[in-house]
Amino acid sequence: MSGPRIAVVTGASSGIGEATARELGRRGWRCVLLARRAERLEAIAAEIDAEWEACDVSDRAQVEAVAARVIQRHPAIALLVNNAGIPARGSFLDIDPERVERVVRVNYLGGVWCLRAFEPGLRAAAAAGGAHVVNVSSVAGTVAFAPAGAYAAAKHAQLAFSRSTAALLRGSGIRVHTILPGFVETEGFPQRTKLRSRLLRRFVIEADDVASGIVNAVEKGKGEVTLPWFPYRLVSIAQVLFPGLVAGLAARATVHRDEGSG
Repeated sequence: MSGPRIAVVTGASSGIGEATARELGRRGWRCVLLARRAERLEAIAAEIDAEWEACDVSDRAQVEAVAARVIQRHPAIALLVNNAGIPARGSFLDIDPERVERVVRVNYLGGVWCLRAFEPGLRAAAAAGGAHVVNVSSVAGTVAFAPAGAYAAAKHAQLAFSRSTAALLRGSGIRVHTILPGFVETEGFPQRTKLRSRLLRRFVIEADDVASGIVNAVEKGKGEVTLPWFPYRLVSIAQVLFPGLVAGLAARATVHRDEGSG
């Protein structure tokens, strides 16, 4: 493809999305930033010479309209980063019902709507040399996590979506990458003030660490990446082998009551 490679990054107004857009820009990508906060997006875009569109990924019609405008400007989309996400603090018994619905629409369905809407641009890039989809899930998508059950359930759904589409698109020229961060300190997920366990606080990472992991996964062709590998990959394996034990330990050792994971 001639000209800069085009990347669409959702949830780009802060946290992992902003850090990923900045890292992509440093590595020569031209980014289109999507999020709800237009003023914040405009400021970031000006700093990194990117484009932006205000978009709530939970709104399918809005995603389709934004994607149509972006593809009109850039027919080939070489990278889609499905990063937009919100916390959902509290158990299934005490969280607001509206929050349960919202976290599913943003954290899970938002990625589905973006993939469908940007598919023509991704296929055009695939035909011209290759395209990538990155789904930023979470270790919470592999672990039963009672203190933030709705968040974990949405991330479980997102992980299944990512693995399913990886199989679906195999051989199409569109490579799907799944990123599973552990606890990440961001504006929406202030982990260091929420975690009970001093041990777990030692493993909180920064958004920049995840951004580097995302871009490295794309450049090196890694399908599924846990960040950092230790201890989070081991926890995911333990969940499969000893689900009751992991669930009990998570409930006691992670967050304060009514405060969710990242």
